[in-house]
Amino acid sequence: MKPYKLDTYVMMKKPHACGTNKWQIKRLGVDIKLKCVNCGREIMMDRLEFERKLKKIIGEENECK
Repeated sequence: MKPYKLDTYVMMKKPHACGTNKWQIKRLGVDIKLKCVNCGREIMMDRLEFERKLKKIIGEENECK
């Protein structure tokens, strides 16, 4: 199990319908809530599905800008 923190930016394997694959973690637990950086859409998925679809961890908000 990899350590994730709130407000960490991650890159998923497949892009969202709006065209970006960059997401921000908004909630942690058994389920993980993600917010699309481009359009603001929020989704929830279980941790196992998240780890399968995760491409890489980009970093914290202050590291990305």
